[in-house]
Amino acid sequence: MKNVLFIHSSPMLEQSSSRELAAHFRSRLLEARPDAQVTERDLVRHPLPHIDQAMIASYYTAPEQRSAEQKEVIATSEALVDELLAADTVVISTPMHNFTIPSGLKAWIDHVARVGRTFKYTENGPVGLAQGKKVFVLAASGGDYREGSAAAAMNHLDPYLKTILGFLGMTDVTFIHAWGMASGSAGLDAAKAEIDALFTKA
Repeated sequence: MKNVLFIHSSPMLEQSSSRELAAHFRSRLLEARPDAQVTERDLVRHPLPHIDQAMIASYYTAPEQRSAEQKEVIATSEALVDELLAADTVVISTPMHNFTIPSGLKAWIDHVARVGRTFKYTENGPVGLAQGKKVFVLAASGGDYREGSAAAAMNHLDPYLKTILGFLGMTDVTFIHAWGMASGSAGLDAAKAEIDALFTKA
């Protein structure tokens, strides 16, 4: 964990359980590794545009053939990809909204899922290029959607993130959940204990 990228996506700037988990993770990280380089990308304080036709056209234009206008159109995407590729560890904090991720996080994914940059097509199928990273997903939800619960089938957050991150080459993904936040703080306390255990082992 020398170069750690934090992605914050909760629309709640205050009283956000996922942001609280991220702050706890950051605190424990810097206690254990004070020389770690931390980059924070807040998708709510600094929202990203959703991709549009001009962006898609630029993505699929060879870099040497892009016009000045096309380069400007994808400048944000290029910076986000560079930021991701530079990190050895990625920490994504997110609430569960309508059983999946919030739109701001989906916009980030759409900016960094780039053919030729974070994945490529080969004769044997697509290959992720953002390999060798450890990813932690710090998630919070009002209900309990963990495996084995009555509502487990409604959890589309975990499988979606596992799929898209794996597609980009990030297969080492750990999910830490604050479950059942509508019923009290026990889920948040348990999630913080999981984070503590990560650094105790280290």
